Amino acid sequence: MDLDLFTMERYQSLYWHEVEYDLSESGVRPMSVRDLLGPEADAESFVATKLGYPLSEGSPEARANIAQWYPGAQVENVTIANGGSEANFLTLWALLDSDDRLAFMVPNYMQGRGLGRAFGKGVTTFGLRQSDGGWHLDVDELREAVTKKTKVIMVCNPNNPTGYVLSEAEMDAVVAAAERVGAWIVSDEIYRGAEVDVDVASPTFWGRYDKVVITSGLSKAFAMPGLRVGWMVAPEKLIPKIWERHDYTTLTPSMLSDQLCALAMQPQVRENIFARTRGIIRENLPGLEQWIGTHADIFTYARPSAGAIAYVHYDLPITSSALVERIREQVGVLLVPGDMFGLKKGKGIRFGFGYDIEHTQKGLARVDEVLAQVQAEA
Repeated sequence: MDLDLFTMERYQSLYWHEVEYDLSESGVRPMSVRDLLGPEADAESFVATKLGYPLSEGSPEARANIAQWYPGAQVENVTIANGGSEANFLTLWALLDSDDRLAFMVPNYMQGRGLGRAFGKGVTTFGLRQSDGGWHLDVDELREAVTKKTKVIMVCNPNNPTGYVLSEAEMDAVVAAAERVGAWIVSDEIYRGAEVDVDVASPTFWGRYDKVVITSGLSKAFAMPGLRVGWMVAPEKLIPKIWERHDYTTLTPSMLSDQLCALAMQPQVRENIFARTRGIIRENLPGLEQWIGTHADIFTYARPSAGAIAYVHYDLPITSSALVERIREQVGVLLVPGDMFGLKKGKGIRFGFGYDIEHTQKGLARVDEVLAQVQAEA
């Protein structure tokens, strides 16, 4: 099996721990175990957990609590993996055969495109477009991308890197395209729960169509990437096929992660976590937006609807990868370029703003230096 280089993950892995300002992260300040357990919890019982093998599909409690977040889902519809990335991997491995094609939304977290090329025959993309200050789904391009050879349509909603949430009409268009050819929908919903302006979780594709798989996990909206908990919500008949593939990868989640997942997905605990995440986003975003406004001559920006990420187009005579690498080398700030999200011709940068905002603004001040240099050279 040949795999494309996953350029964004490789780039971040090489440099995030070496730069002074990492603005490439797309989550918020991580929670601690104490944050999750709460001050009144019996921490001793957690410390006494026996570190044996958990169930490979996840404990019934953890799966049942996850299922509650998806209307109509039951414990039999849920299986747990090690992070959202493994959830995507196992799902596409289970669904794609060598003659199948994947229709893939861009911009996006590009793991899916690489897996579509590895497991299937090829990938056709369809896009989100930015116009009139906002993003929208190119429905005509979606229709063209989905053919009789399409086995899976994959979306990221809320979207990475734009923070855009598909409208109800756009979600209906994705379902209609899938129904037309009998394709599956795989919806990566890892940012659901991290809404910018509302206190209600973004709409899910679950329940809109009988051939839907949701992938998600505790890394982004839940602020616990270090637990490495992901999950798939899928029709009961598909779960064994996914589970069989899990036997060939990591086999099980960790015992501690499974236990903490069960706690985190209790409805009241879950909503408390989301309140924390949304609070961080709402506190930090205005500072980033103020900085973006100081570059109105070169930046075009659409406010995200979810996630601690903002995507900014720029008007400068330099590619996004070259600009981001220059910023990293010259001033020690790590960002993610637009061409690592499938936007080959797009001149854009993703900014993460979910950590300490004062630290972030110091990093942005350094970015100012490089932008001024590039403008002077133009």
